[in-house]
Amino acid sequence: MYVFIDIFPLLAIPLLIYNFIVLTGIAGSTENVQAWLAGAVFTVHSFSGDAWNVSTGDILILFAILVLFVEIVKSTRTDSLSLINHGLAALVFVFFLIEFLTMHGFTNSVFCILMMMQLVDVVAGYTVTAVAARRDIGSGSGILPH
Repeated sequence: MYVFIDIFPLLAIPLLIYNFIVLTGIAGSTENVQAWLAGAVFTVHSFSGDAWNVSTGDILILFAILVLFVEIVKSTRTDSLSLINHGLAALVFVFFLIEFLTMHGFTNSVFCILMMMQLVDVVAGYTVTAVAARRDIGSGSGILPH
């Protein structure tokens, strides 16, 4: 079970949730997805008197930000499982991109932000792993060589 968590790209979870919402029709027709994502789930009132209407899309993005943090922490490992995770993360990005470009209900700001978070995960994952591996083997003195 622990190995599965190590190699599974966690940002696939928001992708699966979004696919479930759109493809099962929970949001209504694919034309209604944008309105469903923008619909307020609850409202937070501040001391200033302002009201923040938290939407379904906001909740999904906030969840994905937390998952992205965990993914970046996971990328500090330098074992072979980490490389498998990065490869699978790149594959998940390809799924995001294909759905964004070709499927109804997926071309909107919420999905685009989720897709860009996946791209950050892929790039940061490879970068952080390379820097950590370089540090572990002692071939570098930091980010910039002298």
